[in-house]
Amino acid sequence: MIQSRIRILALAVTGLAVLAGCGAFQDARLDPDVGQIPAGREATGNRNEGSLLDAFTGGRDTVKVNRFLWTASLEVLDFLPIEAADPFTGLISTGYGTPPGGGTDYRATVLISDPALDARALKVSLQTRRGAVDAATQRAVEDAILNRARQLRIEAGRY
Repeated sequence: MIQSRIRILALAVTGLAVLAGCGAFQDARLDPDVGQIPAGREATGNRNEGSLLDAFTGGRDTVKVNRFLWTASLEVLDFLPIEAADPFTGLISTGYGTPPGGGTDYRATVLISDPALDARALKVSLQTRRGAVDAATQRAVEDAILNRARQLRIEAGRY
């Protein structure tokens, strides 16, 4: 009888601890002054101090993502269905889709790894159902995303 009460108490305490640790992600918001999406943690991957959830999950490394590259990637690849988009790690993964006026299905994975509006911050991987896409096509998509990101920055008044 006492052992069952101890088990119930231990489960209740563990559940409350996990629930309390979930509040660590409430500070994720767009920072308009910097033009990046912070995740409540530094770009160096430091863990959010005081987060009990990080003890169970091992923490998540985050990067600061350039919001213009993020938005441009979603706009340029809008014909592809989004399977996963994580602004905290800068990763966008899509399913197969056909571009307007095209006949080939493509799938894309985009990684934005830096807060700078720079070609080094953007990595695009394209694939068809038959395999990888040639480098010229991949480079053309990267250029389209970079051009759209620059247009968005100019429209926002941040030269």
